[in-house]
Amino acid sequence: MLLYLHIPFCDSKCHYCAFNSYVDKFDLKVVYMNAILIQLKSELERFEATDQNIETLFIGGGTPSAISPKFYQPFFDLIKPYLQKDAEITTEANPNSATKQWLEGMKALGVNRVSFGVQSFDDDKLTMLGRNHTSHMATQAIENAHKVGFKNISLDLIYGTSVDTKKLLENDIKIAFSLPINHLSAYSLTLEEGTDFFNKPQVQNDDENLAYWFTEKIPLPQYEISNFGSFKSKHNLGYWQYKDYLGIGSGAVGFLKDKRFYTQNDIESYINNPLDIKVENLDKEAIISEKILLGIRSMVGFSKSLLTKHQLKNAMVLVGENKLVLKNTYFFNSNYFLSDEIALYILEH
Repeated sequence: MLLYLHIPFCDSKCHYCAFNSYVDKFDLKVVYMNAILIQLKSELERFEATDQNIETLFIGGGTPSAISPKFYQPFFDLIKPYLQKDAEITTEANPNSATKQWLEGMKALGVNRVSFGVQSFDDDKLTMLGRNHTSHMATQAIENAHKVGFKNISLDLIYGTSVDTKKLLENDIKIAFSLPINHLSAYSLTLEEGTDFFNKPQVQNDDENLAYWFTEKIPLPQYEISNFGSFKSKHNLGYWQYKDYLGIGSGAVGFLKDKRFYTQNDIESYINNPLDIKVENLDKEAIISEKILLGIRSMVGFSKSLLTKHQLKNAMVLVGENKLVLKNTYFFNSNYFLSDEIALYILEH
């Protein structure tokens, strides 16, 4: 079982960000951190959590580093009996707010992995994206995490922007791997509805050749469409393996067996009633489709047994075209850039 905690507070809103986050609700921090405890207690019962059966915790956002470690203490106290002794505990962090003191405080709580939202080491690109940190702040934050004692450190980079060149992207990779990281997430810029970038297609560069070139330059094994690492995130892998997960916080999503749980996106509504959760029942066909899509997008692959006769025939056509690999009873994708096309072809009726 996995556990996700959503922190919806941000110092500023990036131009591409479509996540559930707020830049003007900092006065709600304390009551929000109390509300998550109410929901957590209820979800632990719903999921029938037992001693040491939570494998991973991921604190995402928003900006988790916008919250002081002391406000996380009650949450960690509550989940302590349920966490496996070797649980992977990750927090996302922004370079501008992840001070050395904050990193020390989170490590003291039990966090053993940090994922930094760097996006680029080019200051002009950072400004264009609406980030509120500089390249220097990013390198300093990562070095501080290493000094504090974190052994598993990840960073995010964004590519596919109008300012990207081979020189800029190569420099991003060069600087990234001069730092003590063992994981990198590389995301192509997407124009999401409701973001500043949505009606500005000119900010995007959809050159597929540049995208291929960039991801091939990353000197770590790729284990999912956007993730590379000598250390593979157990939390990420858990999602792709279709494990159950608790989703705590405003806008978080949980999953148990054949049901998906949605908390309220509006932060005030969530605080007023953190137990107001919508339930979606997934039918067998939807679950199979999701397992196939997640398997295609990652090293997890998918079982031959999931497919109908027609789908199996389609999959074998792709094997013959070297677009899928069949090992024993599992199919694996060798080109993540073709994930969506491969999934559509297999699932077509």
